[in-house]
Amino acid sequence: SSRRAIAFTGAGISTESGIPDFRGPNGVWKKLDPAEFTIDNYLKNAEHRARVWGMRAATTEARPEPNDGHRALVDLERMGIISSVITQNIDGLHQASGVASERVIELHGNTTYATCLECGERYELVPIKHAFLADGTLPECTECLGIIKPATIAFGQAMPAAPMRQAEAETLAADLFLAIGSSLVVYPAAGFPALAKRNGARLVILNREPTPLDEIADLAIRGEIGPILGEAAGVA
Repeated sequence: SSRRAIAFTGAGISTESGIPDFRGPNGVWKKLDPAEFTIDNYLKNAEHRARVWGMRAATTEARPEPNDGHRALVDLERMGIISSVITQNIDGLHQASGVASERVIELHGNTTYATCLECGERYELVPIKHAFLADGTLPECTECLGIIKPATIAFGQAMPAAPMRQAEAETLAADLFLAIGSSLVVYPAAGFPALAKRNGARLVILNREPTPLDEIADLAIRGEIGPILGEAAGVA
């Protein structure tokens, strides 16, 4: 019966594509210290920047593939059920799966390219990786000589204003809010489900683990995301 639903996705939708989550039992932050990966540390510490680019250079060039959960959201978008996808993810898999790029709102940036922190110029990762592997060169903006950083939001870095405004507008316009694969503990992004509920939308939470907002949800489902979303899209 929904006339304008939106999907809000977290790392849990991408684990079935082989991408580890951040806060689960085997999550990224169980192996790395979040306190190290702050924007201040990146700006002030060349050794830290070298570590970040060393980690990037060590990763494979192979891109993960979208899974059944991503593809189900494409189906729901094409049916006219979902008007937008607000995502905390940085992997670009919603766009790769076929969701129209203008309907994807990335709150935490994107790991598939880099940007200058001064002027915003975009840079592809492969040349940066090759230069770093060759002689340890740290990337510098050719336009303004600013520091280049992967286009993701670091701890302490301001959230991108335009996507946040767009996400708020979409949330307030929704009559159904689907929170999928998110722990719902990272703010301010995790505030959107509660905002939708306060504004009269129905709230559905699909996640493998309990979330702090389960008690206010109209429906909370715990299980594997791809199969459950695929079944929902098929029924629709």
